[in-house]
Amino acid sequence: MDRLDNTIRPYAWGSATAIPHLLGTEPTGEPQAEMWMGAHPGAPSRTDRGTLVEVIDAAPEKELGPAAVAKFGPRLPFLLKILAAGAPLSLQVHPDLEQAKEGYADEERRGVPVDAPHRNYKDANHKPELICALTEFDGLCGFRDPLAAAGLLDDLGVDSLKPYVDLLHAHPEDAALREVLTAILTADPEEMSRTVAEAAAACTRLGGAYAPYADIAHHYPGDPGVIAAMLLNRVRLQPGEALYLGAGVPHAYLNGLGVEIMANSDNVLRCGLTPKHVDVPELLRIVRFQPSDPGVLRPEASPDGEEVYETPIDEFRLSRYVLPEAGSAHDLTRATPQILLCAAGTVRAGEHDLTPGRSVFVPAGEKAEVSGTGTLFRATVVA
Repeated sequence: MDRLDNTIRPYAWGSATAIPHLLGTEPTGEPQAEMWMGAHPGAPSRTDRGTLVEVIDAAPEKELGPAAVAKFGPRLPFLLKILAAGAPLSLQVHPDLEQAKEGYADEERRGVPVDAPHRNYKDANHKPELICALTEFDGLCGFRDPLAAAGLLDDLGVDSLKPYVDLLHAHPEDAALREVLTAILTADPEEMSRTVAEAAAACTRLGGAYAPYADIAHHYPGDPGVIAAMLLNRVRLQPGEALYLGAGVPHAYLNGLGVEIMANSDNVLRCGLTPKHVDVPELLRIVRFQPSDPGVLRPEASPDGEEVYETPIDEFRLSRYVLPEAGSAHDLTRATPQILLCAAGTVRAGEHDLTPGRSVFVPAGEKAEVSGTGTLFRATVVA
């Protein structure tokens, strides 16, 4: 069992205080957006045996187990994060596995450098993800019913939004949503900037359900993603609740602290709320234009105290243990690799005492006994 030393990424949208508060450290004054736990080559966790990439590369079957290597190859197939949003993240979608393979192969064939700003596919993998709230957590997830979106836009009283309102009343619903999102993202930039400014002023005046969009516009003035965001469901997670974000589902995180787990991929197609490249034709190929409920997940408890967040994919499996009292031990030994993350209290994992934000890597089959009082998240795979 290896204690992990993890990198914190200073993305501009990150909270300056949430991760330091969790860790019990002093804020630096700079944003601290994500703490990465895993073997992603961009920022692998460090152990006494080297980086987690080096540890796994040296003996993949020993560290990951034969079943995981046979199913996913000789690498850890998930990345675990603590995510602290102090401002809205970009509005985005992720491809499914087939789309990722096709897109990656196409860009490789065309010689697009992997670090080019306009590159869409950094790898050939999909990127399903799950966010579990540690505090109240605000986000956008999936398309609203088009008529509800039309009502939201219409009540702003902005004349330049009327064509979108009319389109959202058309049928079928998927075609209406596609046409409106296409129109928003391909509109004249100067005209859209004026529309966003008028819409932001109306959102500020109306407040209530419109307040989040005024805040989004404050961070991204003139960005067409402000209007696109109003097509999506707004959701507020309570601590312990989660969202699963599958392929093609547009989403954005707005504010809060959470534990995020995802397939080990960098593939993102952006829809707005970003200065980065937006490839509209490719985006429209990936987005699933289907109204849907956000589908808030609550963990399903098992007799041994494990609370599992059920998802339809195998690259990751997230669960938690709420340990009510010191002294009672749980055996978490498993034939697949694990990362154990303390989120509250103090948890003893093997020989390591974990306080909030601290984590360990447990190789496949390694004895993993935990005890203490607190909340422990367990990340592993289904193999």
